[in-house]
Amino acid sequence: MYDVIVIGAGVVGSAIARELSRYQLNICVLEKDEDVCSGTSKANSAIVHSGVDAEPGTLKAKMNLLGSKMMEALSSELDIPYQKNGSFIVCTNEEALPQLKALMEQGNKNGVEGLKILSREEIIGMEPNIADDVIAAIHAPTGGIICPFELTLGLAESAVINGTEYKFNTKVGNIEKENDYFVITASEKTFRSKMIVNAAGIYSDEIHNMISDEKFTLQARRGNYYLLDKSAGNHVKKTIFQLPDKMGKGVLVTPTVHGNLLIGPTAVDIDNKEGVNTSREELDYLINRSLVAVKDIPIRQVITSFAGLRAHEAGDDFIIKEALDAKGFIDTVGIESPGLTSAPAIGVMVAKMVCNRLKPVKKKDFVPNRKGITKHLEGNIICRCETISEGEILQAIHRPLGAKSLDGVKRRTRAGMGRCQSGFCMPRVMEILKRELAVSMFDITKCGGDSKIVYNRNKENL
Repeated sequence: MYDVIVIGAGVVGSAIARELSRYQLNICVLEKDEDVCSGTSKANSAIVHSGVDAEPGTLKAKMNLLGSKMMEALSSELDIPYQKNGSFIVCTNEEALPQLKALMEQGNKNGVEGLKILSREEIIGMEPNIADDVIAAIHAPTGGIICPFELTLGLAESAVINGTEYKFNTKVGNIEKENDYFVITASEKTFRSKMIVNAAGIYSDEIHNMISDEKFTLQARRGNYYLLDKSAGNHVKKTIFQLPDKMGKGVLVTPTVHGNLLIGPTAVDIDNKEGVNTSREELDYLINRSLVAVKDIPIRQVITSFAGLRAHEAGDDFIIKEALDAKGFIDTVGIESPGLTSAPAIGVMVAKMVCNRLKPVKKKDFVPNRKGITKHLEGNIICRCETISEGEILQAIHRPLGAKSLDGVKRRTRAGMGRCQSGFCMPRVMEILKRELAVSMFDITKCGGDSKIVYNRNKENL
């Protein structure tokens, strides 16, 4: 019997788990995939939004502002990279200037600090590669960039350090209420808990609908991205947004905390909740649209493209509440952009809701600080592109919630994220995984499940 079961090990679920681990509670996180950060959290813009474009009075606006303010201190506690690089929202014609001014007024209502509309001359002084048609921009100095992998991993590891259990490859199939607790059936296992927190991302509607007669339906909205080499990382210093539309914040151009340049996302509604394939049409759109805001983007420096899904709810706001007909079941549904920014604040909000019901005692020995992987420049270099050593990969495998797959190593160390996209280091990482996990080469996967790399059963020595 658990006090709280959190369903979903993405950035929101892990933020909630960490906040709950401040209390004397028996907590478990159930995740259908083989690792944290395997769903929506793994493929997004890696932006800490200032909060300008969220509609005043919404949960999105409230959580965005609170989460943004928490991020600097949190990144220090979790030992993860974060930069408050600031952002521009650009305007390219006189007719759109009223929309730009209205957006800044909205940001002021939301409590975003330091907003200012800049002239073209002021913009060029800060960003020389701004497009020729840009005539004005909102400058939001509190905007930032972060690594979504490291944020999620940091939150999850901190939760584990403070007593939380994580169970992977555990897909929830059914939830029932029995007396004053819930019974969860997941991957042929049974779990019981006094409370449930639904943080299942794109599947949070399906989890909610297992227990409540008030039905939710989420729309999977796909976004394609281009990632450029570090040689293009200084093309812009700030995150460059365009004026938003009904489908979201539009295509942005931004540096990353690791020195790359990122372009994206598109916004296409699809029916397949696993449809993270890229498309030629969407990627071509990215190039054309990004050039509206930033000129001379070195597209030839693209090293990979990818796609992610966000969970869009028809009301266009976060749903964070207890189910009316299932007391003790708390939803976090429709957590799309600015979900990454909002996650720490959502964690605090949900923890308060849980505490109001269970009345737990706060721990005196909560450990707020977590140490990330130590950089080792000496020794055997496994990934040449990112200069990742064998020592770093060993740390990734043997730390709390250690890596079990190629993607698990990549998200923790960046081995395989460089220009050659693991062309050189993949066999070497596989050898290390085989040795350290004491498994066959046939059992090593890219990202769990059936994503195996080696299939030739005739070579038993593998």
